Parts: sequence; structure tokens; C-alpha cells
Amino acid sequence: MNGTVFKSTGSWYFVKLKNNIKVKCRIKGKFRIKGIKSTNPIAVGDNVNVIKEGEDYLINNILERKNYIVRKSVKLSKQTHIVASNIDLALLFITIKSPITSIMFINRFLVTAEAYQIPTYLIFNKIDIYNKKEIKELKELSSKFMKIGYKCFEISALKISNSDSLVKEMENKITLLSGNSGVGKSTFLNSILPDLNIKTNNISEANKTGVHTTTFAEMYELNSKSLIIDTPGIKGLGLVEINKSELADYFPEFKQIKNECKYNNCIHLNEPECSIKKALKEKKISYMRYNSYLNLLEDHSNQYR
Repeated sequence: MNGTVFKSTGSWYFVKLKNNIKVKCRIKGKFRIKGIKSTNPIAVGDNVNVIKEGEDYLINNILERKNYIVRKSVKLSKQTHIVASNIDLALLFITIKSPITSIMFINRFLVTAEAYQIPTYLIFNKIDIYNKKEIKELKELSSKFMKIGYKCFEISALKISNSDSLVKEMENKITLLSGNSGVGKSTFLNSILPDLNIKTNNISEANKTGVHTTTFAEMYELNSKSLIIDTPGIKGLGLVEINKSELADYFPEFKQIKNECKYNNCIHLNEPECSIKKALKEKKISYMRYNSYLNLLEDHSNQYR
């Protein structure tokens, strides 16, 4: 029997079979050690084969993944955690305050999504709480990303405003919702699927950060052909499975011109006749993006020290 994993709690996997029956499964024993280096060999979105042994349902195979998105495991720094798989579109929720989404976090996520060929839209949420200065900051930031080619939306999930065009973009797709805790992913989900009534929490007044309300990733139906994967808030996002030499490929504005560098192995630091450094000087590439690139390069170097 084949089906799709719609919820994972770590030890249990909930699978919707092709006949729409939902079953609670465990992984068949030997499956855990087949060269899988992640802390969760199976993720929400995986298409799997399920067998029945007695009264138990067991997952004994994963069908080939179209893509997946990973991050470093929170507790085991040398292992990865698969956030979700078989994604058609990722929505990264961003807030200017309450909590503040860092530029570095945004760029880390975009690089990861580019590496796994997952189209990503940037969702600037909570526009109902910003003052004029913050709105200006938001628009300047979204303008920089739109210039690169990323689609941006400005919404208020709480007030249910400006979301209609975004929901249309989610039609006939498996859409991943991601972002820091407290940026409004669950509020957005409640606004478009009110019957879910997912728990939400206020921002911590002590440190202005979000509080986890989503514990495990779970897939929901927007309609019969459109699915949404809600994920727990991410505090940090470490890059995995990306080589230092290919990092620039995951910055679209770098990729367009990096072949003009004098040296094939240029990593765009101090090399002579570097097209990226030239574009930076001419303001064709933003310092915001280039600084994130440098930080990611440094992160990569530190992994191997």
C-alpha cells in the first residue's frame, strides 16, 4: 500500500493511504540503518510504502523524493533534520518586529531552498502593527529581494488582509510554511482554514521572541488538490550538504555573473578580476546579500576546523 506521510511525531508516522484511509505507522526495524544520516529518516510529505503485520502498520520503503529541505539537528549538531519533502512552494514568514526576523536567517533559508530547487516566496506579515518607519523598512527590504527575483507579499494574517492573492498561488501545490516562532504561520493557517483552530501564543514580552505552538510538522488540506505543511518555528538554520565552491550558485544574482570571474575557482573574496566584487562596487549586488554570503562562507570553514 502506498500513501503520504501527513504527520510525524518522531516515533509515530501518520500516513494517508491512496484510498484516503489514515493509519498510524512505525518504521520497519532495519529501515532505520540504511545509510540515512538524518535524525528523522522519514518526513512529512514523503510518499511511502506501508505493509501490515498483524495489527500493526509499518513503513518499509520511501519512494523517490522530488526534493526536501533540511536543517542542522537542534540537539545533534553533526546530524541533519529533514523539515519536509516533495515541496512545490515554500512560504517564508518574516516580521520586522515582535519578533524580528534577521536578514541572515532569511538569506540562509533562501540559499537552502535554492540548493534543493524549491521556489520560495517571502511573506512579510503583521503589517497591521508597524509604524511608518517600520513600513518603510519593510518596503525597502522587500524591494531588494524582488529585484533579485523573489516574489514578496505584505499581509496581516491576524486581520485577514491581503491574503487572497497569496492563497491563489498555493492552488494545486504542496506548500511549506516556515519561519521563526511567533511570525504568524499558525495564525495565517487559521485565517484560511478556520475549522482547524490551531493554538497560537502571544509574543514573549521578556525577550520579544515567539513561543513554540506547533510541536511537529503536519500536512493539511486547503482543498482536494492543494496541501499545506505547517512546521515548528525555526530558531536558527545551519547549512548542510552545500560545498564552499558551489555556495555562490545559490545566490541567483551571483550565479548570473560569476562565470565572468577571471579564475574558475574564484570564491569572491580577494581574488583579482572578480565579477562579483565588481558588481558589488557598482551597486548591482547589495551589500546585504554579499555580507550574508561571507558569513555563510565563514560558517562552512568553521565546520571543518
